Amino acid sequence: MLKRQTKTYRTALAPWAVVQWFSPKERTVIHRFRSRSDADGHLTVLQRLMPEADLRVIVDVEQD
Repeated sequence: MLKRQTKTYRTALAPWAVVQWFSPKERTVIHRFRSRSDADGHLTVLQRLMPEADLRVIVDVEQD
């Protein structure tokens, strides 16, 4: 129970995430951000470093 509350709280603090997208059900969160503009800036840098990767900014409000 405590683990789920902690994850929900962390996700609520930083809902924007840069993810590496493999399929609609398979993705890896690279980093979380509190603002969309921070996530977009980080995405721009990562796309230059990893041009072959499918990277996206999402709002991650799921509870795993």
